[in-house]
Amino acid sequence: SKVPGTSLAIIQDGKVVFSGGFGVRELGKSEKPDGDTLYMVASNSKGLSTLLLAKLVDEGKLNWDDPVTRVMPGFKLGDMNTTSQVKVEHLVCACTGLPRQDMEWILEYGAYTPESSMELLGTMQPTSDFGDLFQYSNVLAAAGGYVGGYVAYPESPLGEAYDRAMQDRVFNPLGMQATTFDYGTALGSGNVASPHSVDVNGDPAVALMDVNYAAIPVRPAGAAWSSVNDMLKYVAMELSGGLLPDGERYINQQPLFERREPKVDVGEDHYYGMGLMVDETFGTPVVHHGGDMIGYHSDMMWLPEHNVGAVVLTNGDPGWLIRSGFRRKLLEVLFDGKPEADAALAANSRNFLSSMAVEYDLLAVPADAEQATQLASAYRNDALGEIRVTRDSGITTFDFGEWKSEVGSRINPDGTVSFMTTAPGITGLEFVVMEGETKRLVMSDAQHEYVFEAGL
Repeated sequence: SKVPGTSLAIIQDGKVVFSGGFGVRELGKSEKPDGDTLYMVASNSKGLSTLLLAKLVDEGKLNWDDPVTRVMPGFKLGDMNTTSQVKVEHLVCACTGLPRQDMEWILEYGAYTPESSMELLGTMQPTSDFGDLFQYSNVLAAAGGYVGGYVAYPESPLGEAYDRAMQDRVFNPLGMQATTFDYGTALGSGNVASPHSVDVNGDPAVALMDVNYAAIPVRPAGAAWSSVNDMLKYVAMELSGGLLPDGERYINQQPLFERREPKVDVGEDHYYGMGLMVDETFGTPVVHHGGDMIGYHSDMMWLPEHNVGAVVLTNGDPGWLIRSGFRRKLLEVLFDGKPEADAALAANSRNFLSSMAVEYDLLAVPADAEQATQLASAYRNDALGEIRVTRDSGITTFDFGEWKSEVGSRINPDGTVSFMTTAPGITGLEFVVMEGETKRLVMSDAQHEYVFEAGL
């Protein structure tokens, strides 16, 4: 799978039956991961953030159906009608119709704060009705965490309030002493996994860590660092219905379990609750959530009816292959299922790597010299900021300010030219030269188009 290392832990009937690691923490070095190795857990942060909200509901400080404008008067979306309908539960249910919109904080994160990420919501428009579609918004989920921090500590700045609330109400009570949103603490811990990806040659390589700092302004949605041992403490609490290991009640079941109730369908026998997914594809409910940042892919899962849970953390971009295979493998072992996980992982890995090879075969790296020399020296988009273009020894680089990458070039079937980032972990971010000219570059995601004009 080209993933250098992974840690995993399994709990059954309240006992840790396995905790350990495989591979290496960083390519070219000998240190191995273990149960205490820190990884970015990315969107697994969402379940932790909704636990904070559940704790505040349990304390009587908040209700799931409170209008957000009543809890935080400055809250607004780009559509005032939708704003008035949004309740606390809607911030974290992926069910409001607000689409994913990540480019602003990925490309321009140096200018973003928790407060400005909340302001970004004021520019965002829903593209479907409430409850109609599963639409996953990191910025809206981050707002859920910040609302929790605001309710807990209304006099503090949003980021500080959220960090303190998570420490006081989640990490400390659950004994998650290594879990943190502080990148300096995590990276300086002495037992941390480095991020990896696959380069344009199909080889594993250390990934561009700089882009992961983009999650800090939206940290309730994806910036926690943790270990499998710490995350398993959280899973154990979920399995026990809100009890701590000594039997003391941490949270009542109703606000805890409300997070698992269906809010929007993801697929057949698969739905999203509040920062948690529930999948009944294999005939038994599996509560889970994945996490994806540059070079880090993870999953946490538990089977409430069978008192089993697990956490898997990886330090490579193909790690999503491992997490999906691991879930299937766990179910096979538990229920004596047909052994398909190993073969599926091998086949999926081959397909993934071969599809990447096909894509990269179309890309000229370094970028075609004639095409690259026609680029302007700088471009700007009002929402996403600046791109500075440099050429040195035949290598063309796009510098976004917070991070930079060499780009390759490709001629598309319609005759247009694209320039694509090639840095491991951020490979494939595409900028299309408009109408055969270099005065404009266009970048698109699933529902948005961003035009960069030449000049600053």
